[in-house]
Amino acid sequence: MTGHHSAPRVPVRRKIAVATWRPSRDGRIYARTEVDVTPALAYIERVREETGERITITHVVGAALGRALRAVPEVRARVVFGRLRPLERCDIGFAVDIGRGSDLAPIKVHDVDRLSPVEIAQALDAGAGKLRRGDHTSYKRTSSLVKIAPAWALRPVMAAAGVVAGGFGKGFVGQPGFPLGTAFVSNVGTLGLDEAFLAPLPLARTPIYLAVGTVQQRAVVVDGEVVARPVLVLVATADHRIVDGAHAGQVTTIVRDLLTRPERLDHPLS
Repeated sequence: MTGHHSAPRVPVRRKIAVATWRPSRDGRIYARTEVDVTPALAYIERVREETGERITITHVVGAALGRALRAVPEVRARVVFGRLRPLERCDIGFAVDIGRGSDLAPIKVHDVDRLSPVEIAQALDAGAGKLRRGDHTSYKRTSSLVKIAPAWALRPVMAAAGVVAGGFGKGFVGQPGFPLGTAFVSNVGTLGLDEAFLAPLPLARTPIYLAVGTVQQRAVVVDGEVVARPVLVLVATADHRIVDGAHAGQVTTIVRDLLTRPERLDHPLS
């Protein structure tokens, strides 16, 4: 995405947070929400029949999160040397299985706020194919360096990568700039977990991590009656220096609304 945009005004609270906390291990905010995904599952079935593309709930959630990131610009930021720096693009990293459950790797999809779930699925399929064939350049380089580097050298190298790649967005030791994007999504339901709280990767300086849980039948109230509906648990971990309760509420509201009206995901958020 091109063009220049003025950075949002930094409130006092966020300046204090940046000066007070170290990277996200010290200041995190957690949010958990349950969503009735009856409309989303119907949408997935319809799109699969119409396109032949095997989209999943991960692609739908990712598309919804991309639009939420665009609508709430305050959460698109990272901290570099104690200062908040804006992130203009709504790139999202997705965890993909490259070893039949034994190995996961990230694939970053650019400008997710402009992509449909089908386009996200196609981008992830292409990236996963490269990873499994060993053709993914950045992952291959990083893996090679980690394998040969002595343990004592990894910490300072990762710290440097956090500044160069995660902070300034420049490639370093095989890692691309902003390696995980503005948010990271992992479907922990495929790993057998109902829900999970993801641990942030310090070098990526990614403000939001979202775990997609298992879809389970739950009792919900619809039109005054208790009925069984498929419910999805979403759990977010965010850097509290960047994301506060108001921001988390705005993002959650947008994601939930889009999952209940998923046809809107076929187009960029207006």
